[in-house]
Amino acid sequence: MRKLWLSMRSLWLKIKSAMPGSFLSRLTVYAFFVAGYSFLILNFLGAWLKQIFDENKTIYAILALTLILVQGVFLEIVTSALMNVLRRKFR
Repeated sequence: MRKLWLSMRSLWLKIKSAMPGSFLSRLTVYAFFVAGYSFLILNFLGAWLKQIFDENKTIYAILALTLILVQGVFLEIVTSALMNVLRRKFR
């Protein structure tokens, strides 16, 4: 039982020590991508989204939620891939 406790404690300490750096680096990458994504959406789809908003709020709401979902999935995939590449490079 003591061995299990020590191994779990050791694992927890490793996770705990790795979290702040990983969290800050992910936060930085997310901030960069969200800013770029917002610029692209507003630049290329802004007028079209405004037109849909003025014509039909229900379709606009569904479209906005879809864009949010796609953004979340895209950012998670890109950030995870980038973090894996960086993790391999710096080990």
